[in-house]
Amino acid sequence: MESRTYYYARVSSKDQNLDRQIAAFKALGATERDIITDKESGKDLDRAGYQALKNAILRHGDTLIIKSLDRLSRNKNDIHNELQFFKDNGIRVKVIDLPTTMMDLPEGQQWVFEMVNNILIEVLGTIAEQERATIKQRQAEGIAAAKEQGRKLGRPALIFPANWKEVYNAWKAGEITAKKAMELTDTKRTSFYKLVQMSEQ
Repeated sequence: MESRTYYYARVSSKDQNLDRQIAAFKALGATERDIITDKESGKDLDRAGYQALKNAILRHGDTLIIKSLDRLSRNKNDIHNELQFFKDNGIRVKVIDLPTTMMDLPEGQQWVFEMVNNILIEVLGTIAEQERATIKQRQAEGIAAAKEQGRKLGRPALIFPANWKEVYNAWKAGEITAKKAMELTDTKRTSFYKLVQMSEQ
């Protein structure tokens, strides 16, 4: 079976974009169908795209290209274990930000690249893990500061519209539809039914 090259891109949330990683892949000749993506945190490996890539798509002899090591994970042990998994299964991993991994290996010189790469992986894996710890610390400090200032976190509490009782009673009596009730109270579907729930408690 002919070996193939696949590409994996990840960002931590849905409001971030993958453009920079995908542009780097396309510069190497990647096509859309060979790029697998996730918009999920790197705190663990339970990501739909990555799991499909690892367990259903990649085969012995294939190559996996990522932009940087922390796209796999921000946990050093996970990075090490995943790289070991790919090595054991005959899948070559190339990391664009680690130039030595992108080079073709001369016969008999593989051990040199492997030694250099192992050092880089150890160092960068530690950095990725430290970055994640710093992000968590900053989030905790931000929450603590907000609480000290008396700010409420999370979504604002729902407030009943001025005409809620009248519209709610008409809807319950079957005189108007839920859609009409939402229009009259200027609420969205989720908010409308939460208000209904609150009214019936």
